[in-house]
Amino acid sequence: MSRETIHFFSEDSPFRLKGKTKVRQWLKSVAAAENYRIAEISYIFCSDIYLLEMNRSYLDHDTFTDIITFEHTSEQDALAGDIYISVDRFRENAEKFGVSETEEMLRVMVHGVLHLCGYKDKAPEDTVAMRNKEDVYIRLYKSQGA
Repeated sequence: MSRETIHFFSEDSPFRLKGKTKVRQWLKSVAAAENYRIAEISYIFCSDIYLLEMNRSYLDHDTFTDIITFEHTSEQDALAGDIYISVDRFRENAEKFGVSETEEMLRVMVHGVLHLCGYKDKAPEDTVAMRNKEDVYIRLYKSQGA
């Protein structure tokens, strides 16, 4: 089996992820539960403006978003991609939804992995299914030790 790699970067943001080892183990558990393994995923934490420019340039969307996922998977059972997350947006959404910033960040992180697994969120029923999966995996994170 090839090496599983998860990278964390910051671009245009001072944000630094804490607890990287636990997060990596959790993300690998999520992939395994979905019958995948992680080949290589890069998380890039950035500002609203940075992600807005990416949204405009690559997706032709002129809106703020909390996440953009680019898939690079070349093997059927392996996940690979770049997941861009707006720190500004997940912090604002945490306040809006009355959850901790950590919980909202985890929700967005697992959301990206679920997209790599093939889950969609455009149709209302797909959004509900995605949210239910996110909830399951956030509970898994919380149940794992430090």
